[in-house]
Amino acid sequence: MRAGGIRRADLADGGAMIFLRRRSNRTVPYTLVSFHAHPDDEALLTGGTLARAAAEGHRVVLVVATTGGAGPASRDVLARGPLADQRKAELERSARVLGCARVAWLGYEDSGTADAPSGADSAFAEADVEEAAARLAEILREERADVLTIYDPAGGYGHPDHVQVHHVGVRAATIAGTGVVLEATLDRGALQRMLRIVSRLPRVPASFDPVRVADLYTAREALTHRVDVRRHTRAKRAALAAHASQASTDSGLRLLTVLLRLPRPVFRWALGREWYVEHGRAPGQPLLDDIFASLTR
Repeated sequence: MRAGGIRRADLADGGAMIFLRRRSNRTVPYTLVSFHAHPDDEALLTGGTLARAAAEGHRVVLVVATTGGAGPASRDVLARGPLADQRKAELERSARVLGCARVAWLGYEDSGTADAPSGADSAFAEADVEEAAARLAEILREERADVLTIYDPAGGYGHPDHVQVHHVGVRAATIAGTGVVLEATLDRGALQRMLRIVSRLPRVPASFDPVRVADLYTAREALTHRVDVRRHTRAKRAALAAHASQASTDSGLRLLTVLLRLPRPVFRWALGREWYVEHGRAPGQPLLDDIFASLTR
């Protein structure tokens, strides 16, 4: 990632060159806090970014609102014990693969989908935004976060908990004074192109029809970042694989299973870039490849 006028330090760990800055007369890496709704969201939208930042020497902190206990799962998975406990353990494994230094939980329940709400008393989608934002802001302050990732205003595809991540994250950044807020999203056009190819592969569900995403995520002209994570797709794939309980339901395959069945070169091509919209930065070309770019100005 580019350093601009920031001091460089060549660390011995793998010979990687990372970029550091001074804070209170100490030279330290940046701190990235990535906020998500459920286990596996971190791998799908930001896994490569987290792995890349960690590999380059920055501190990466993963914050998750819920344990994902209302998600669909097969009878075999449910027979192994409480789904929330399984998904919490899976996220811890994913975080280790990605190089995260810390995992924190906000303590809410999975809200389920709009069509099948969980009805939980502490459902995240129904939580008071100020209360939830205060919990997240406490972590941001404790970590002295430089960058926070959330989701776009529509939560990508409209899941109530994802929409709430956006609202809570924006408010928490304001409370904590976190200067850079990045909305993790997808390039709608790139997603459609990928689906046109992936949908032709054997045993891919009909739900992978590119027409279904025509109004989801973000148009290319609104994006600010396209982060190249192709060198980190091995970690991203391993993080996805850590979420074994998400792989299938009794009614068929799920997205995670389809992605893990992609040949490695196709996986690298399809998931080797991650996309963001930075608050306060006007879209422009070329898209930025550095999530810390605004800190080096």
